[in-house]
Amino acid sequence: MMSVKRQVAVNLAALYRYLPSLETALRKDYAGARRDAPPSLRAFVDVNREFTLRGGKRFRAILVLAGYHITTGRAPRAAIRAAAAMEHFQSWMLIHDDIIDHAEERRGGPAVHRLLARDHRSSGRGGSSDDYGVGVGITLGDLEEPLTVEAILGTPGTPAARLAALAEYSRMTRLTAYGQMLDIRNGTLPPGEVRERDVLDVHRLKSAIYTVVSPLRIGSLLGGARPARLSDLESVGTDLGVAFQLRDDVLGTGFDSDESGKSANDLIEGKRTLLVIRAWQKGTNEDRSRLERVLGHAQAAPEDIERARDVIRSTGSLAYSEEKISELTRRAYHRLDSSRQIPARGKPLLREIGERLVRRSA
Repeated sequence: MMSVKRQVAVNLAALYRYLPSLETALRKDYAGARRDAPPSLRAFVDVNREFTLRGGKRFRAILVLAGYHITTGRAPRAAIRAAAAMEHFQSWMLIHDDIIDHAEERRGGPAVHRLLARDHRSSGRGGSSDDYGVGVGITLGDLEEPLTVEAILGTPGTPAARLAALAEYSRMTRLTAYGQMLDIRNGTLPPGEVRERDVLDVHRLKSAIYTVVSPLRIGSLLGGARPARLSDLESVGTDLGVAFQLRDDVLGTGFDSDESGKSANDLIEGKRTLLVIRAWQKGTNEDRSRLERVLGHAQAAPEDIERARDVIRSTGSLAYSEEKISELTRRAYHRLDSSRQIPARGKPLLREIGERLVRRSA
């Protein structure tokens, strides 16, 4: 008699119980990479291992598990290696992003390129330590790509399912790169020349795709999902992913649900967020002058930063972003509730995911 695999109800708490298995998979990946590397280069593999295992929310990995469960109705242990693939991809993106942003820290420690530059400086070797850190950092970021592909290839399932997951990975990589290029381009333009559509395109391509849409689709594809289900997951995931990034922009500008937040990194880094471009459009010349004194100025005085935040409040820009977050969230939930392709067992989980993405203060 044919055995039937039992379908189980899963929520986020249940998915997070797979984190120890995920960490074990990551350690095994790095152990294999270290074993295969030339002995003189194994210390570089250790840099990547340490960086990835510093931690992080592992939310993209969790969404791979969610996509698998939504499609199969089964516990998602079979998708652990694909979930690990998303963490390798995340490390790749973060290492490169920190170089682009000239970041000093990440995940409670030095950014990879800063760590490498420091080690070069202390070794007394020749050449520029900063150039060395950037060059080796870029290469170590690239080293995460084969780890990503190998983890997907090593996921149990049919060859057709693995190929479909790899095709989605390829799409995710391409679209994320487009979003990154658009983000860099926006940063070169005066705030008055950046349109709302430009900002939202970055969020859709750079944030929504690799934070929400593709992790869900990769897990779902490994579970054998059909195109109609994938399309509905993308519609819901895109809205939630853009809302997630808009929330991130609110937090990164020093706001939270109750009061001014802990920092205003996005302002002093000069990021062209919806908060900034809307305030620029709606503000007076004096308002724009207050924003200019802060945008891209790492040493901006605290009182100038607070004045810039006051401009974002007084022009209605903060309220506008909050309403945009609410609008996107409502639309995502309407699409979820009305979908005939997403099974009923998966809808509470996707709604819980949505709440985690947009109702947060960190």
